[in-house]
Amino acid sequence: MEKESATSGWNLGSSYTSLPSSFYTKIEPNPVNRPEMVIFNRKLAASLGLEADELQTNAGILSGNELPEGAVPLAQAYAGHQFGNFTMLGDGRAMLIGEQMTSSGERVDIQLKGSGPTPYSRRGDGRAALGPMLREYIISEAMHGLQIPTTRSLAVVATGEPIYRETALPGAILTRTAASHLRVGTFQYAANWTSEEELRALADYAISRHYPEIKDDDNRYLSLLQKVMKRQAELISKWMLVGFIHGVMNTDNMTISGETIDYGPCAFIDTYDPETVFSSIDVQGRYAYVNQPGIGGWNLARFAESLLPLLHKEQEEAVNIAQDAISHYPELYKQEWYKGMRAKLGLFNEEKKDETLIQHLLTMMQKEKADYTNTFVALTFNRESALSANPDFAGWKARWQERLARQEESQEAVHQLMRNSNPAIIARNHRVEEALEAAANGDLTVMEKLLDVLANPYEHSEKQKTYAEPPGPECGPYATYCGT
Repeated sequence: MEKESATSGWNLGSSYTSLPSSFYTKIEPNPVNRPEMVIFNRKLAASLGLEADELQTNAGILSGNELPEGAVPLAQAYAGHQFGNFTMLGDGRAMLIGEQMTSSGERVDIQLKGSGPTPYSRRGDGRAALGPMLREYIISEAMHGLQIPTTRSLAVVATGEPIYRETALPGAILTRTAASHLRVGTFQYAANWTSEEELRALADYAISRHYPEIKDDDNRYLSLLQKVMKRQAELISKWMLVGFIHGVMNTDNMTISGETIDYGPCAFIDTYDPETVFSSIDVQGRYAYVNQPGIGGWNLARFAESLLPLLHKEQEEAVNIAQDAISHYPELYKQEWYKGMRAKLGLFNEEKKDETLIQHLLTMMQKEKADYTNTFVALTFNRESALSANPDFAGWKARWQERLARQEESQEAVHQLMRNSNPAIIARNHRVEEALEAAANGDLTVMEKLLDVLANPYEHSEKQKTYAEPPGPECGPYATYCGT
């Protein structure tokens, strides 16, 4: 495959190839017929040091038809518990072309998703459809706007080739950026299919890349477990605070960096119901909204298991160390979530009865089938909401106002905290589907307008009001599918 010069601002490295070869397979790209740029993220490109004008007009690089200077295309090996069942996996339709080195010293993975078959494809075609790739673009950028750690989308390129699922669909490739693609499943793969020496090499690489401050700790692998645990507690609490449901929290979809990854059957809740499930295949509700914190702890326990040989040379002591560390996760998550909920209610400090106040509010929201996002916006701006009809609401609001009055902070400071903690809009499912339907018919303006308002969800601007409206009854129950 011919390589392009570095004129587009590429500054690629390939630190992942410093790991033992068992962790990846170098591959040749799979060229496509007629690559055509569908959407390009100019702001993200600029932040990476890439020349947006040049890159936007060259769909060849972001389709895999050409390779930038320094690219070392490879597919990563990993494993994972998928709905609780452990299996060998790997990049079945993704190609890591390298790590862009930014001017600030960041190392950012550049991955092509839907780029064709790899040794890990398991009889799949390695391709992706345009609709799901555009959907990941929208949702990942919405998450970035909400200030939630996430992989991001640089571009979607149409391949000019059909792919076949139930029907023929237009093919596309998503360019995804990430702090790294190291997953809990990468460590599970190492623990099950490589040597202790190779597992150690992976852990040291993860520490060097994401947590260099712990490299000299007495037990740096315990510190790694604790760091990942903290990042995941923070991440999942942020999901819960905006009503986001990941939908497929398999261990191969949990990153070591603490970024949200793999936007498959994900969605945001409209009506508040803790049992909400959007995934068409999650019939048992394993990954329901309310279950996400617990599943995060379960996944972290699997991560701890993979680190046992590194935590202590004696198995029993290693298990004790791991169990003690993991036992702190529930409280760590609880602290993060209540901290976020206090901010949503304008509370700067802690009081013992805050938890009761918060839980009472959520109980009323569930009973009244209140819109999750709009309820908190109504509280922020002292507007009427679905809760106004609840006979308990007046008493709750009085207690909340009394609680606010006990703070030193001014009403203006309280209002600003709430504005900054309660988004005016989320990527509502009916709006996302509206944008995708228009894009399928060749009209990208609907998607572009949606992305524009999602870029700053805490702006609370006039142009966002239409996008804040919940879906009408004609939209019916929402279901998502593992098609990405």
